[in-house]
Amino acid sequence: MSDVEIKKCKLYKKCGGCQIHNLTYDKQLLFKMKKVVKLMGKFHRVENIIGMDNPYHYRNKVQAAFGRDRNNRIISGVYQSSTHKIVPVDSCLIEDEKADEIIVTIRKLIKSFKLKPFDDKKMTGFLRHVLIKRGFLSGEIMVVLVTGEEAFKSKRSFINALLGRHPEITTIIQNINNRRTSLVLGEKSITLYGDGVIKEQLCGYTFTISPKAFYQINPVQTEVLYNKAMEFADIQKDDIVIDAYCGTGTIGIIASKYAKQVIGVELNKDAVKDARKNAKLNDIKNIDFVCADAGRYMVDIADEGLSADVVIMDPPRAGSDIKFLKSVVKLSPRKVVYISCNPETCARDILFLSKNKYKVRKIQPVDMFPHTEHVETVVLLRRKNIDDHLEFTWTDKDFGNKGSRATYPDIKAYVQDKYDIKVSTLAIAQTKAKCGIIERQNYNKPKSEKSKQPGCTKEREDAIIDAFRHFQMIP
Repeated sequence: MSDVEIKKCKLYKKCGGCQIHNLTYDKQLLFKMKKVVKLMGKFHRVENIIGMDNPYHYRNKVQAAFGRDRNNRIISGVYQSSTHKIVPVDSCLIEDEKADEIIVTIRKLIKSFKLKPFDDKKMTGFLRHVLIKRGFLSGEIMVVLVTGEEAFKSKRSFINALLGRHPEITTIIQNINNRRTSLVLGEKSITLYGDGVIKEQLCGYTFTISPKAFYQINPVQTEVLYNKAMEFADIQKDDIVIDAYCGTGTIGIIASKYAKQVIGVELNKDAVKDARKNAKLNDIKNIDFVCADAGRYMVDIADEGLSADVVIMDPPRAGSDIKFLKSVVKLSPRKVVYISCNPETCARDILFLSKNKYKVRKIQPVDMFPHTEHVETVVLLRRKNIDDHLEFTWTDKDFGNKGSRATYPDIKAYVQDKYDIKVSTLAIAQTKAKCGIIERQNYNKPKSEKSKQPGCTKEREDAIIDAFRHFQMIP
């Protein structure tokens, strides 16, 4: 990797999105490798991290917030880390270059069409965000205009002007978000041009991507990651595979060509609908998708005397929970393949499985997000002994309830992943106090009794309470 060209970002310190951009790519990989070894090396030898040949412009999903600067000029860019301040961006070293070009064009067009950027303090104006998704292999491009109101002045002329400058765009959607929220997308979408979706190829299969559908943002490394997961799973032709946290079905569909039967389990009903469409699109006959809690589903089928040979799990950044992990042990598959985007929570989860009839056999880090501190890891666990009696060696207290091991980063990650909201340590501490969860003495207390601390909004408080329930810190 030493021959990777070094490119410097002028906005590195202002933006905060690329936390380790100051390091050469070799040193970035070393930093991530050391992190995984420190957290997981006690379970098994960690394979050398798989990096990118070209660690730039890898993001196939780009979103920009719109507003005005101090001189009242229209700007577009990203929110500065942990703030609601927009850092103006014309081009980004990790974002798709075509997406950046389209966003700059839209910014110029809204000025010429006299459309106003949204003011989220006054809750007035038109354009809040632009979201762009591009299929790197298919070449298809989706543009989502997130507006604060449905009325769209000179709509047809605006769309024609945008298409005139960028005829490569395949679909344009207007999404209406008039709520006071940190979420980018609202509930209602209107297709203004094209089909309202794009298609993209991954590992030989075609997937439909809608505005709200989750799809990995680095397609090059996603193939590396998923192929490594399939290698670890080593699925046999008579195997039954469960794809837990299956989302829109990408991993399960890829696994289907090796297995007798694949069952994808996902709690989000919209994702399940998309997964079924993707299976039909690829003419996959040996896969079913179930809208259910994955842990509850696996307990139910184990109680019915059914089994699975392989469980593939790809949880959010907050990791899994003790109920799900207990369900894995109860179902007792031959192998578990854990795909993780957070080595801290992955280490916690595989510790539980290691204490309960499983042994880690392989660990492979993959650099999915160059220039950031994040790292993906694929872990293979095998059942130690098929005849062992089920006996949990951890209690609920180790994972949750009043003595929860859920850390502040765990809770922040859960809320960010599920609600796309950033919450502060102070907001979590305040919500803990409201819920009667005892904090360590003097933790997050003001320096004096007269000090005023900012209150936590209802939206953030509800999201934090949901995280507490997820980690079993409260009933």
